[in-house]
Amino acid sequence: MNTNESKVRLLTIKQAAKVIDGLTEYRIRQLCRTEELPYIRAGKKYLINEQTLINFIESLDKEGR
Repeated sequence: MNTNESKVRLLTIKQAAKVIDGLTEYRIRQLCRTEELPYIRAGKKYLINEQTLINFIESLDKEGR
């Protein structure tokens, strides 16, 4: 792997809830189902790109939500 490349880290809903304080597994699942938060389905699991999650939360913070 080239040193300029970085691995994409995909999180389960449980892992995503641990990354962001104040966001529950229920709320993250709800954001995925309403397609507000991009995700990948792997069988029954929702996988969320960690950087996408962080960017999403930062955009909410900028909007004052």
